[in-house]
This record gives sequence, structure tokens and C-alpha cells, in this order.
Amino acid sequence: MREAEFGLAICVLLLLMCESTLGRFVVEKNNLRVTSPQHLKDTYECAIGNFGVPQYGGTLAGAVLYPESNQKACKSFTDDVSFNFKSGAGLPVFLLVDRGDCYFTLKAWNAQKAGAAAILVADDRPEPLITMDTPEEGHARSDYLQNISIPSALISQSLGEAIKKALNKPDMVKVNLDWREALPHPDDRVEYEFWTNSNDECGPKCDSQKQFLKDFKGVAQILEKKGYTQFTPHYITWYCPEAFILSKQCKSQCINNGRYCAPDPDEDFGRGYEGKDVVVQNLRQACFYKVANETGKPWIWWDYVTDFAIRCPMKEEKYTKECAEDVIASLGVDVKKIRECVGDTEADVENEVLKGEQKAQIGKGARGDVTILPTLIINNRQYRGKLDKGTVLKAICSGFEETTEPVICLRDGIETNECMENNGGCWIDKASNITACRDTFRGRVCQCPIVQGVKFFGDGYKHCEASGVLRCGLNNGGCWKDSQQGRTYSACIDNRTKGCKCPPGFKGDGIKTCEDIDECEEKTACQCPDCKCKNTWGSYECRCGGDLLYITEHDICISKNARPRVGWGFVWLIILGMTVAGGVAYAFYKYRIRTYMDSEIRAIMAQYMPLDNQAEVAAQGSNRNV
Repeated sequence: MREAEFGLAICVLLLLMCESTLGRFVVEKNNLRVTSPQHLKDTYECAIGNFGVPQYGGTLAGAVLYPESNQKACKSFTDDVSFNFKSGAGLPVFLLVDRGDCYFTLKAWNAQKAGAAAILVADDRPEPLITMDTPEEGHARSDYLQNISIPSALISQSLGEAIKKALNKPDMVKVNLDWREALPHPDDRVEYEFWTNSNDECGPKCDSQKQFLKDFKGVAQILEKKGYTQFTPHYITWYCPEAFILSKQCKSQCINNGRYCAPDPDEDFGRGYEGKDVVVQNLRQACFYKVANETGKPWIWWDYVTDFAIRCPMKEEKYTKECAEDVIASLGVDVKKIRECVGDTEADVENEVLKGEQKAQIGKGARGDVTILPTLIINNRQYRGKLDKGTVLKAICSGFEETTEPVICLRDGIETNECMENNGGCWIDKASNITACRDTFRGRVCQCPIVQGVKFFGDGYKHCEASGVLRCGLNNGGCWKDSQQGRTYSACIDNRTKGCKCPPGFKGDGIKTCEDIDECEEKTACQCPDCKCKNTWGSYECRCGGDLLYITEHDICISKNARPRVGWGFVWLIILGMTVAGGVAYAFYKYRIRTYMDSEIRAIMAQYMPLDNQAEVAAQGSNRNV
């Protein structure tokens, strides 16, 4: 390619880049807490470096050391005998270095090789904090960039000077880097965006991006399928200034009459694939996500981009529409819908998908503009650090509200389970291994649990008590329970109340002890005559002599044929009463018979001879007739 063409191409790219980089850039921060010496104790802001491995959701404590030489860390410390990485306190070493003379990444790499756990870069001017970034492509060796694994932070010039003065006394300066609030964590779902590119010819950066997509695919799909996350891929495009629309450079790098552009993959306009090829494939990937999302399976985007990278690489000259559509068809997505979404890339019209992508590049709220690739946005905050599966997963996990994290966020290697040591200082029932300690990504919380539908109430630290229906089915509600002599008694009542009460026949606190009450000794049972009392565990037995049975409810003895036991005197009394009653009844009967017989005899005799009263009646009748 002629030098004139190359120079013009670079000018066009610079113009395109300037349009984007004039936007708002937000510095992502975390906290640095100085714990000693006393006069420096406070919490300070620091800026997260855009490389290395920030401990999102966690903290890291260490002791600060400032080297006697090589204080800008622009060369290796291996030959620097004046520098000693032993903190003297058994803490990890935080290396404090000065800004200037070399790239931030080189400082971090030299510190890491010397054994530092983190690097603090003190600014060399009084200004607002900035983001320490990686070098531009081609301006520095990039072979070590992906190997930086320690976290980094830029601190203000004033804080750097204060720490140096304290170290000169000498005081031990202990600090704690805290990333727990570096990302918002408002609820039980994390929303994140990944700004990427289909170009695979941009060197180590593209290689690391392809590797990340391959490594992170499984995790991303699990989180998305179960509704823990909402993922959206995005693609950066630039537009060609109107003055250059007809130039060869814009025609080879842009589609739709200069509206959407991407740099030439190999920066050679005379061979290989062109920038417009990248724009079209980016558009196709964005359309694939759109169609897959409409069918309820947005996670298969990860399958498409990883399969495309494997099956359609630029190096093998397979970076084509035909290869892309073969991959789409193999995943069961309607190719026709993808074509309709891509539209006519030669027409002088706007493409709705790419138009939306350009609009999304503009920052909103706490998020700055997206100007570089790749970029990860988590809960509307830009992720800083190495594009690595484990590191990115930690960042996503830190975006969940406490206690709502999926299990994948709580496994070994992702976070430290603080409940494993002394139960996190929370309440625990050792008998049933029920604990109030709940592990979260940012630490532990002491919260009375819900176990098998039973809710525990309390402060979570010293006390938790089960309450509600079914509570007795879970560790007997924390109450006393024992079995003896074939019987089982419990101090727990299975209802909506809480607390423990010894059952009838026992006395005690109901929690640890319930002792048997001797009803026989306390004279509270078997009070009937001739009853014999025997104490049993939790109850008592009463027995009556002979063939009698004891009735507990009435405290009496009755015969087995259900007739009550009575004395002979009472029997004779009944017999006497019945005899007297029979005599009286007989006398009355005799009297009635005698009276009846008399009246019958008088009636018969009256028929044959007049009686005295009848003569008188007849005489009176004669006188009335005179």
C-alpha cells in the first residue's frame, strides 16, 4: 500500500476515534482504608486500574512498602538489593510506587514479579483521579499484559506523600483495599453488557477476547437460563465524516454510505478483509441475538460467536456470509429473519440495529461512554481489570444483593466462606447443626434461618427460636424430649406459638429438663378408699382391691360388670324400705277391695228390700203428688 494511502487512512481513523473519545469518561473507584498509624486512619478513594485482577466484592489487607530505589518501578526489582519484600507483620505487601517514566502496566508487572500482592501508584500531580489504562496497541510489549494478576490502584498525590512520611519515621502503614461497593448490587438479578467485536486479526487483545468467550460461555448460559442475569451484547461502530465519505478508506471501512464503520483488520486497504466486512459480521451477530432473544433463548448467542470464531476465522479466509449462515442454521435459528434484520448494507439508509448500538455507546447515569474494545458493563458500571473467566464472574457475583447470589458464586475459588470459621460469630444449634450464618459473596450475615418451612426468630447472633406450625418437627422446636418405659414425651406444642412447656406429669424449664412428678407422694391422685397408688414416668397407676376397676376421671372403683360397690347396711336399708312400701301398698289394696265389696253388696240388697233412705225418698215423692 502506498504511504499516501496509509497516511490518509490513519487520519480518517483518528477523526473517527476523536468523535467518540470526546465523550464522557467515568473513573471507576474503590475504597482504600488506612488502619494504622493512628493519624492516617481514614477511608480514601482510589481509582481501579484497567488491568490486573481487582477483587470485586472482597477486600485485601496488607502493609505498605516504598522502595529505596527504582521508586517508579520501571525496571525489575530482582537486582535491587536495597528492596526487601518482607513486611515484618506477616501481611501481604502493597508496593507503593510513583507515577511517571513508564506504563502503569509495566510498574504492576515488575511489582508482581518481585512478590507484591498489590500495587499502589501515587499520582505525581494534584488532580482528580484517573484510570490507569493499558498501552495502545503497538506502543509496548503486550506479552506480559494478560499475565498481570495483582490488583492495582491509583491514589492521590497528597495521600502518597502522607504514607511516605509515615514510613520514614518509621511507622508501619497498614491498609485495606475494599471493592465491596465498587459495583452496585440492588437486587437479585445482575444486568451486564459485553461490548465486543467479530474481528479476530487484532493481535493478543483479540486472542484473549476469543478465549474469554470460549471459557465464559458455560457460566454465562447457566446464569441466563435460570434468570440470574440479563445479558446484552453490543458492538462499537464509528461513522465517516462527510468530507471523507467518497474516499477509498471510508468506502472500504463503512457500510450504508459511511454511517457505520470499523477499522481495517490488518490496516492494509489493498488486501485481506476490510473494515466493512467486520461491520457486517458485527451486525449479523447483533441480529442473531435479537432474533434469539425474541424466541426466548438469548443465551445461544454465546454458541454462535464461539462457533463462528472456530469455523469461520479470517486466517483461513472463511470469514464470510456463507460460513456465518451455516453456523446460524446449525443452531436452529431462522436464517431468513437474520437476513431481514441485516438489511441492505449498500443502501443509503439507516440500519435500526446499528443505530441503536451507536445510541447505546453514549453513557447514562453513572456509566461513561464506551470507546474501547472489549468493554464490560455490570449494573451500569464499567468493569475494570483483566478479561478472565474467574475475575469477571467475581465481578458479576458482586452485583447481587446479599443472600440472593446463585450457588455458583459461593463455591471455592470464587469467594471465602466466612461461616466456616467460628460459624461467622453467629448463633448455631450444634445438636441439629442449624445456623444463623449465611454466606454471601461480600461476607457473611447473621440471620435466623427458615428450615423446612419453620421460621426462626431472634437477633441471629446469640439467639434464634423456632416458631409456627410444624416447628416441633424440626429438632423438636428446640424443646426437651425424652423416651422411657416405651413412652415418649415432649415439651413442644405443634401450633403457631413459640416456647417450651413441660407436659402434664413433668416439671422443669421445658428446654433442657423436664422431671417426672411423683403424683403418689404429692397425694394428688388415687384418693378413693382402698385405692393403691403407683408412680410411673410421666404418670401414675391406681389400683383397687378385688375385681374392681379404677376410674381416673371420678377417682372411684367400680366392679367389672359396671355395678357400683355398696355396703350391706345400705342393701338391708333398701330391703326394709321395700318391705314397708309393700306393706303399705297391701293395706291400701285391702282397703280398696273392702270398700268396693261393700258397695256391691248394698247395691244387690237394694233390689230386694227397701233401705231406710229409699223409704224416706218414696214418702217425700208422695207428699209432692198430693
